[in-house]
Amino acid sequence: MTSRTRDCVYIEELLVRTIIGINDWERRERQDVLISICMFTDTRAAGESDDIADALNYRSVAKRVIHLAETSHFYLVERLAEAIARVCIEEFGVPRVRVRVEKPGAVRFARTVGVTIERERGDYIDHA
Repeated sequence: MTSRTRDCVYIEELLVRTIIGINDWERRERQDVLISICMFTDTRAAGESDDIADALNYRSVAKRVIHLAETSHFYLVERLAEAIARVCIEEFGVPRVRVRVEKPGAVRFARTVGVTIERERGDYIDHA
């Protein structure tokens, strides 16, 4: 990782309601899902200019992720995480992203369950 990608613009525990799961009732009823995203990007230009035009706009990312999650009907949290990672890289141009998707209350006696994935631009964009 270069010095340009050590910075992380993050969204922590974004709450969305979506259809997700493999059980019959999960295919009918929306469930709470928590999404956390760390987008590795160079923030130096924004830090110097104090101009949103030089920054990764986390509000824009959050709105896009909310729309994606609330209109999706994935079976697995892994699939939702993958879709979010792809959006961050392809639509917002981040070189690397870490995405965590949690389903609170999905397992009795556990506060939450979920998955964390990390993807890079090369995982989605062909260099040919």
